Amino acid sequence: MNADIGFILICSALVFFMTPGLACFYGGLVRKKNAVNTMMTSIFIIGTGIVMWVLFGYSLSFAPTDNGIIGNFSWLGLEGVSLKKGYTDSATIPNMVFCCFQMMFAVITPALITGSVAGRMKFKSLFVFIILWSIVVYYPLAHMVWAQDGLLGLDGIGALDFAGGDVVHISSGVSALILCILLGKRKDYDHAAYRVHNIPTVMIGASLLMFGWFGFNAGSALSANGQAAHAFMTTAVSAAAALLSWMLCDVIKNKKPTLIGACTGMVAGLVGITPGAGFVPIWAAVIIGLTTSPVCFLMISFGKKKLGFDDALDAFSCHGTGGIWGGLLTGIFAKESIGGYDGAIFGDWAQFGAQAAGIAITIVIAVAGTLICYGITRLVTGKIRVNAKDEMLGLDITQHGESAYPSFNGLE
Repeated sequence: MNADIGFILICSALVFFMTPGLACFYGGLVRKKNAVNTMMTSIFIIGTGIVMWVLFGYSLSFAPTDNGIIGNFSWLGLEGVSLKKGYTDSATIPNMVFCCFQMMFAVITPALITGSVAGRMKFKSLFVFIILWSIVVYYPLAHMVWAQDGLLGLDGIGALDFAGGDVVHISSGVSALILCILLGKRKDYDHAAYRVHNIPTVMIGASLLMFGWFGFNAGSALSANGQAAHAFMTTAVSAAAALLSWMLCDVIKNKKPTLIGACTGMVAGLVGITPGAGFVPIWAAVIIGLTTSPVCFLMISFGKKKLGFDDALDAFSCHGTGGIWGGLLTGIFAKESIGGYDGAIFGDWAQFGAQAAGIAITIVIAVAGTLICYGITRLVTGKIRVNAKDEMLGLDITQHGESAYPSFNGLE
């Protein structure tokens, strides 16, 4: 048991690293006048996410109830969360350790949304929206998928989500899409060429994300065992395969491989394998990685223009699209000898149906929840979008009074 506790606490720390990694990844992708704001929209959630989780988030997400949708208030302030007994009778880690691990998921998930609205949403409005979204969308979904007797999980319709395909990526990705549509396009979106301002920062951020993702997926075994090792390996090979297939997409479309493309492909592969990391064979992880990149690439290169939405940093195109694709492929490739459940190619087509149903319900919850949170945010903060002048000057100065590259170092 002590080995399991140590392993999960280390994995929790690794997952924490993903939020600063996301800040670097997103921060490098935007124009330099919005770098500070974009990084801040990830970093502030370390504060709100952890405080909310301790006060009431864990209780609403995992406290046992009979409704299958959301927990109760029996663990407010983590009162009653055992330092010895597990969350379930079969758990090999104490409830408090499980709480620590899940807390980091509650921080990184809403941060993923922020990339879609980079450069045009008031910080105070985003601050309120993220708090509301965690309550309205994330906590109920975490309960429905991962809690005992959850509506969408193994005790409900039977959808498989090893580490957050539904709960993390599809929920945040779809919410990002709805939010960017409600907010509208950037002022010069249709007639300006957007350039990544700091490619090395993007590479560092993507590397930190992958580093943390090993804890994200392997730790979801909730024990230092063979399934954790399997999830570690499927995570690595899916990311590697996706990196290579994105490079190929770049060469086919643009005649040259790009570092931004390689980093984006790596992240896409990590997203794609998340729901099935502990359920699918390693050879299937290669297929998931190889195919997730082209699917996300097509959405970024052609889907956005065709559908007419301005998802600034491709939160939906990468996390939403990749999460849906990975969730469906989990229903095809899952194997009983690995994670206890067979997918379609091993004879259980019902599992594929459960995956599709789980994804559909997640999308509905994300859409409805985002609309509710957007409406409440408008009532609380007034106009959500910055004015045209602030957008032109950049959100670093107008929202924070800071510059990522002050003039004294010659970079302004």
